[in-house]
Amino acid sequence: MMNLKRIALQIAYDGSQFYGWQKQYISPTVQEVLEQALEKIFKVQTNLTGSGRTDSGVHALCQIAHFEHNVNMNTEQLKLALVTKIPHSIKILNAWEVDVAFHARYSATKRHYTYLISKEFTPFQRLYQANLYKYKINAERIAEAIPYFIGENDFTSFCKPNPEVNNHVCCIDSLSIEETTDCFVIKISANRFLHNMVRRIVGALVMVSHRNHSPEIISKWINDKKHEQKNFFTAPASGLYLAEVEYNKELFPYDIKKIKIY
Repeated sequence: MMNLKRIALQIAYDGSQFYGWQKQYISPTVQEVLEQALEKIFKVQTNLTGSGRTDSGVHALCQIAHFEHNVNMNTEQLKLALVTKIPHSIKILNAWEVDVAFHARYSATKRHYTYLISKEFTPFQRLYQANLYKYKINAERIAEAIPYFIGENDFTSFCKPNPEVNNHVCCIDSLSIEETTDCFVIKISANRFLHNMVRRIVGALVMVSHRNHSPEIISKWINDKKHEQKNFFTAPASGLYLAEVEYNKELFPYDIKKIKIY
């Protein structure tokens, strides 16, 4: 019997087609569909571990996942085999053989998300950008509030309650907003993210602009450390993209494919 190979995949998917990444009681999910495809290829159940969960309706440009197999097949053959077993809403961008010490989730050092807010509602982008046209969004006002999110903080106020998660401390090292002709682009990077954290941060930034709050109010909301927040909202899933996952170069020396979305 051949030794087990550990394979890492870079996966892009249209989240509007799925109930999130993780397998659960409701179908389909991205993990479920990919594991079914791998089982058809290898003829045995194959477990796939992702770099993190994405919620229902959230998209990915760079979900990294790993699995193990002992079939005599190289990564290019594997990519070609998967293409015939998965829907067009999922694309395998890369496949690499990695060290057995590599773990898609626990080896990650940083995650990057992009959030798109459309300036005007159209029925054609409703699944791929957030329609917040009822709010007054001013990029300069939002930029003034951004520094209050930077650094290590307890983000209890910005996550959905989960009894399995006791640690709500995350370190945001970058957060920015860019205005294009058609949309606002918010980019955020951190060592880890909590459930709904990016979408609540977007909702808070929008409310600072909409209600003309002093940017310092962000510090108050962080210090409140309360899951129940009526001062801001959870932005829609449709605008959120998992854009990139970073790893130590010694463990994962590969280049990530970039996809343009705006």
